[in-house]
Amino acid sequence: MIHIFDGAMGTMLQAGGLKPGGCPELMNIEHPEVVLGIHRAYIEAGATIIETNTFGASRLKLDHYGLEDRVAELNAAAVRIAREAAGEKAKIAGSMGPTGRFISPLGDLDFEEAYACFHEQAAALAEAGIDYFIIETCIDIQEMRAALLAAKDVAPNIPVICQLTYSDDGRTVTGTDPQSAAIILSAMGADIIGVNCSLGPEQLVPIVKTLAENCDCPISVQPNAGMPQLVDGETHFPMGPEDFGSWAPKLLAAGATYLGGCCGTTPEHIRALASALADCEEPRRAARPQRLWLASRSKSVCIDKDLPTVLIGERINPTGRKKLAAEIREGALLSVKKEAVNQVKAGARLLDVNMGVAGIDAVTAMKQAVTEIAQLTDAPLAIDTSDAAALEAGLRAYPGRALINSVSAEDARIRDFLPLAKKYGAAILCLPITEDGVPKTADDRLKAVQFIIGKARKAGLKDGDFLLDALVMTVSADKNACREVLRTLHLYRQHLGFPSTMGLSNISFGLPNRPLINSTFFAMCLAAGLDAPIMNPYDESMQKALKASAALLGDDPCGLAFSQDESNLAVPKKAAVMKTTNLPILEAIKQAVIEGEKDIIVDLVLKALEEGKTGNEITENGLTAAMTEIGEDFGSGRMFLPQVLLSAETMRAAFDKLKELIPASAEADKGTFVIATVKGDVHDLGKNITGALLANSGFKVIDLGKDVDADTIVQAAKEHQADIVGLAALMTTTMPQIDKVIARLRDEQLDVKVMIGGAAVTQDYADACGADAYAADGVKAVKLAKQMVGAE
Repeated sequence: MIHIFDGAMGTMLQAGGLKPGGCPELMNIEHPEVVLGIHRAYIEAGATIIETNTFGASRLKLDHYGLEDRVAELNAAAVRIAREAAGEKAKIAGSMGPTGRFISPLGDLDFEEAYACFHEQAAALAEAGIDYFIIETCIDIQEMRAALLAAKDVAPNIPVICQLTYSDDGRTVTGTDPQSAAIILSAMGADIIGVNCSLGPEQLVPIVKTLAENCDCPISVQPNAGMPQLVDGETHFPMGPEDFGSWAPKLLAAGATYLGGCCGTTPEHIRALASALADCEEPRRAARPQRLWLASRSKSVCIDKDLPTVLIGERINPTGRKKLAAEIREGALLSVKKEAVNQVKAGARLLDVNMGVAGIDAVTAMKQAVTEIAQLTDAPLAIDTSDAAALEAGLRAYPGRALINSVSAEDARIRDFLPLAKKYGAAILCLPITEDGVPKTADDRLKAVQFIIGKARKAGLKDGDFLLDALVMTVSADKNACREVLRTLHLYRQHLGFPSTMGLSNISFGLPNRPLINSTFFAMCLAAGLDAPIMNPYDESMQKALKASAALLGDDPCGLAFSQDESNLAVPKKAAVMKTTNLPILEAIKQAVIEGEKDIIVDLVLKALEEGKTGNEITENGLTAAMTEIGEDFGSGRMFLPQVLLSAETMRAAFDKLKELIPASAEADKGTFVIATVKGDVHDLGKNITGALLANSGFKVIDLGKDVDADTIVQAAKEHQADIVGLAALMTTTMPQIDKVIARLRDEQLDVKVMIGGAAVTQDYADACGADAYAADGVKAVKLAKQMVGAE
């Protein structure tokens, strides 16, 4: 069935009398007739689902207006108005927008605070009687996860629509691609997955298609009416109703069955969309193979018998490693983070995370480790613990789809772990250990795994959620250990068809020449059907066995990759492990910034000074060189915002130490940058990111906040003798305020450059309004700012 959403609410409210900078949700109380009229107009135009006027009706957003204690009242009023307008003609979707802040470690918002904020709003909407939740315009998958968890906890029977917002590079601001989003959100139980805002319908067709190809649930789409333009000092969306409607069949063909509009779309746009879909049939989506997909914030990995072997890095595990255990006990994670980065460099595509040290706070340790590793690398994680509380802490903190290592056939594991797998959308590693211990034979291991899968299905898990462990014992204690593992792999493939895994090194315990035993065993297991070994990716003999086996088993056609590797035409044989201590000091500083190694950067700076390097050399050849490379990687899509922010924090720590030790040197601030979100606009997430990156790059940043009038901005530019004024506008209706500020600055004849940015802003707009520069993102803003002050 095809469903039609309504269009833009904000612009319609302003046309109905909402003043710039006013609270849209307060209209539900003060002018309900205006909101009612908007709903009716969209229903009359053909909308079958209308959204409540509650996009910003959460505690954290209402706080800007001093209305944070009126969450229940404003949400309930909105639902009553929508219900009055809808009658039996339309369903009601309770709109929940983002908080406007990033969740830690990207920002200062704690995950639990975000969850509580969404929980409060979701409870108010559910109590008032909505038909759907719609969580929309989110740019961070972790914030979407918090909102989805809250909605499901409040009212598990109300369908939840999850709509992220993507940039023109096909990713959200924090780096999530549509495939990863579909994998994460569908596993967590989102009922409908989609995209809204930021782009026009043409740009959203491929995003809709990718979403549809990577989940089984319905797909929704609400495009803008094109990208906004400035015409005679007013914001104008170029796409008229007819043009907008013409894209509806293409979006439908791509897989969307819930269609509507976002910024710039009026009732006439929705009428045209509904008309274009009137004679269309719901498309048939091709059956999707049920494969095991795991995902980080920005990358998806599939484990399947028909795909190349996936290495799971085993090194983040304190068992038998006294130094690592001691660091974890002290709360230090430097070695853990180094292992994460280095294992990925060495070829690991998943990382196993085990914080099992006796006597520590396992919950805090796991949460901290998962949070920091997820910011450092794009490899999906396996959370390895026997502690249910630590497992939940890790799953809750992880902005992706994790693997639980592991679920055995023991009653406690079944009882405690399976509900967590279902709630957080995690896959499970099925470990054939029963209440009676380790089954010795392959047949008994198969039965144990079948038991786990049966219980998991009853808990709501399905095909694509299982990875099967063949359970390796030592051959020095049991001569049949190797044979039973090989038979187990064969039985798994024959009877179940799910991918398999195992830790390898236990096979050789107590024997001489363990590397030979391990690599030989590894090759045998690969031939028997091993899909995802848990191993040390630095082990050269194991890497050689993997490459040789790929050639012999046909995964490396004609042995081409093997031949190149042996001829030194490919990557070096030894694991490409980054060790800053072995590099020349300025190169070590540069690499530490790139890798976000905040824990060691100050010591490296001190070492550089001891070696006689000047502050200027450290800044230009270490810190600035690093940020230049980071900017290039960010622009090309090789690095995403979480890594950029971590690198910027690392650079700032070094920069602050230099200023402390050499206060009068060339390391003084590069210039003064006054930044603000313009009058009437209460969105400041992008502005905050830009300000943080500028501060970390050596600028003195004067952040005036959001909803700032022209007089205040001009006065601040004078008072602080600003070199640059940065203006942000996230709403199309507030973009003309940029013109007013620029006009005032020019009237005052201030010698200051103006840079503008924001989701709705374009280069054409910057040219039209007389800005000196347009920055599409914070990284670009830093580069432009340096050019403006002659620092680059």
